[in-house]
Amino acid sequence: MAKATFGAGCFWGIESAFRQVKGVNDATVGYMGGTLANPTYQDVCADRTGHAEVVQVDYDPAQVSYEDLLRAFFGIHDPTQLNRQGPDYGKQYRSVIFFHDPQQEATARAVTDELDRAGRFPRKIVTQITPATEFYRGEEYHQRYFEKHGIACGSH
Repeated sequence: MAKATFGAGCFWGIESAFRQVKGVNDATVGYMGGTLANPTYQDVCADRTGHAEVVQVDYDPAQVSYEDLLRAFFGIHDPTQLNRQGPDYGKQYRSVIFFHDPQQEATARAVTDELDRAGRFPRKIVTQITPATEFYRGEEYHQRYFEKHGIACGSH
């Protein structure tokens, strides 16, 4: 098993989308990249802790590559919006790739550069690429939120 961590706006839809990727064994919503230990959803939403809402993905590299996960990540949100996705705004909704090793960093930078050069998006990608820090699991009521509430992925 390998681990990947992404922030791309509200974590509910991102979790749901990654759960549908073949080779992903688990996706967990939580918080990363901030200064407060053990933040709550309320702490993060106050936009004072520096955390992003993230999804930590456990995947089998024999079934899905990190590059494929990156391409899925770029396909499920607008990486050209700074600190927002749709109606959600604040640093907690930033587009961010938290890499867990030098190979993930290199791959993330290469894919991001390739997409920018190819003009895949109408504006420059502003996704942060930064080392993974402590992952704080989100509250249980956020886990599998779409699944628990019968919401189809993409309808949030």
